[in-house]
Amino acid sequence: MAKSKHNYCVIMAGGIGARFWPMSRTTHPKQFIDILGTGETLIQQTYKRFKRICPKENIYIVTNEIYKSLVQTQIPELASQQILLEPSRRNTAPCVAYANYCILGRDPDARIVVAPSDHIILKEDIFLNNIESALDAATKNDWLLTLGIRPSRPDTGYGYIQYVAGKKHVYPKEKHIKKVKTFTEKPNLELAETFLKCGDFLWNSGIFIWSLKSIMKAFERYLPDVDALFKNGIGKYGTKEEKAFISSTYTVCKSISLDYGVMEAASNVYVLAADFGWSDLGTWGSLYENRSKDKNGNTIVGKNVMMYDSSNCIVNMPREKLVVLEGLNDFIVVESENVLLICRKTDEQQIRQYVNDVMLEKGEKFV
Repeated sequence: MAKSKHNYCVIMAGGIGARFWPMSRTTHPKQFIDILGTGETLIQQTYKRFKRICPKENIYIVTNEIYKSLVQTQIPELASQQILLEPSRRNTAPCVAYANYCILGRDPDARIVVAPSDHIILKEDIFLNNIESALDAATKNDWLLTLGIRPSRPDTGYGYIQYVAGKKHVYPKEKHIKKVKTFTEKPNLELAETFLKCGDFLWNSGIFIWSLKSIMKAFERYLPDVDALFKNGIGKYGTKEEKAFISSTYTVCKSISLDYGVMEAASNVYVLAADFGWSDLGTWGSLYENRSKDKNGNTIVGKNVMMYDSSNCIVNMPREKLVVLEGLNDFIVVESENVLLICRKTDEQQIRQYVNDVMLEKGEKFV
């Protein structure tokens, strides 16, 4: 893989992974956990992946300030100025604006990949080839690109991107780059089934590629208030003044997603339709899909789990705990520290609500 000195990566790692509760907690969310049992956490895998196409000094991690030590421990080779610490959660647009101005001071000709820290990529070489194609297109065009995943099922947990169908290639060097027509947030099942039949819809991966010039122009046009706040910090990024400036900026900056604030508003948005074995690992169900299973379709973590007349369950237990389960089908059974969760896999989208209810009724010690 080519490592251009102008290649940069911004890894977003500030989320708390509420749908992976109780394993993912506010103090130690899923991106910092070896959730697949590979010996590496999700953020370590993501960093290692992008190091193949970016010089390591060009990789930035944007995370909440409470995770600073976790990042430093898990990726010790990062310099302190490569860890951008947010004092509060303001969604993805402010996080990207912050990174833009840090990179601007180093390289106005930068071309950037923005990616979450907790995705699974099974076909890494294909993925990185897709990224390089998108970076090439972003260098030669004033485009905002995203990676779209060819859907394999009518999933209601993903956002969807509709592209302009037709045989005309907008970028001859990569025929899979298409002009974006619409973005749709997570649909209901009926709508997701319609999308699948249409054939011109892709899952929204939340991975973005652009030149620094293009994304900064987009912020100026579509999120001028957010852009102006971070522009005020020019001269402070990378200095002792950065922390105080960011702290005051985040108290007044609105919370808004990059998708809603920029991508859905802009007219120069393109998608590269791809298939590289992707999962956003957003739910226990997606983890079930990516783990090996026994003859009854159960995926089990824990040394002493005994299953009777049970199938298609995901069970995650402390290593030494003896657990006997009988008569369960399609259930999630997870114990972590002081919490035991048992719920149907079909109800996994409710876990975020359970977390909110626990917070209100039982307090922070359980979340």
